[in-house]
Parts: sequence; C-alpha cells; structure tokens
Amino acid sequence: MAIVTHTRRDGIELTPEEKAARNRRLEAAEKRPYVYDPDCPLLTPEQLAEFRPANFPSMEARERAMREAGVLAPDAVPLEAVSGK
Repeated sequence: MAIVTHTRRDGIELTPEEKAARNRRLEAAEKRPYVYDPDCPLLTPEQLAEFRPANFPSMEARERAMREAGVLAPDAVPLEAVSGK
C-alpha cells in the first residue's frame, strides 16, 4: 500500500480521529471486490492477447498495421495526401 498524506482544505493536518476514520475507509475499500462496468467488462486472456503495441517506428508502419487490422480500407488515401501536409 502506498503512503498517503491528507490535509484539510484549510491546510490544517487531520486530527487523530479524522485519520482513524480515513484509515477505516481505506481498509474497507481494500476488501471490496472489483466491480467492472457492463460497458467495459473484464477481458479474457484471449482478448488481451489480441492487443498490439500502439507505438510504431514510422507513420508508414502505423498505416500498414492499420490496413492489416482492417481499420483502414486497403484502397484508402493516405492521411498526408488528404491533409496536404
């Protein structure tokens, strides 16, 4: 567990009673199970294995990977040609 320091908004240190209450809340939170959002459920190992790195050595490598993944259509015009840059 990380070391956490709290102060009140007015800059005064917490009283011993406030610190005890904070510690009780933290300990209770540590014991609660994780609750995953229905819109973002826990991923299976197979789904996690499908992730690919997002950093590419060049824009060409990024574009090639996006085409292979089906994000860009094979006949799509490169972004540089559209933006004029």
